[in-house]
Amino acid sequence: MATPNYGYEKRQKELAKKKKKEEKLKHKADRKVGEGAEDGAPIEDGSTDQAAPNPDTPAQP
Repeated sequence: MATPNYGYEKRQKELAKKKKKEEKLKHKADRKVGEGAEDGAPIEDGSTDQAAPNPDTPAQP
C-alpha cells in the first residue's frame, strides 16, 4: 500500500489558497476601477497609490 504524500497535498492547498487570494484581489481591483468609471471622476480618498517596494528587486541609488 502506498503512503500518502503529505508534502504534495500541502503544496496543492497552498497553491489553491494563493490562486483564490489573487482572484479576490483582482476582483477587488476591478470593482475599484468600476466605481471610478461610473461617474467619470477619479476616486479621491486622500490615499496615495504608490506601490510598495518589491524585496526581490535591488534598491536604486
